[in-house]
Amino acid sequence: MVTETLEHKSVQEVTQTVTVNAHGGLFKLKMEVLAGQPMTLVNLQTNHEQRCRVVRVEQLPAAEFGVAFEFASPAPEFWSVTVPPANWNAVRSQS
Repeated sequence: MVTETLEHKSVQEVTQTVTVNAHGGLFKLKMEVLAGQPMTLVNLQTNHEQRCRVVRVEQLPAAEFGVAFEFASPAPEFWSVTVPPANWNAVRSQS
């Protein structure tokens, strides 16, 4: 994740997402960010970049912040996640 401080200095932090969807997601950060703040996410597996903005920040117990973010436009391909087909059902074991 890359963003700018109020002094216009570029800062970055490596993190992992807690949840993702086509419209954005949630991750934990050690640095504090503000709602409305623009960011650029970089998928380290694909090197793909995606612009987004912070929509909510929540203080967490371990000196971290829970950060909800949304993409400027839906970007389901950013996550490189394969969704199972609609007809894929769990098979129940017969006992």
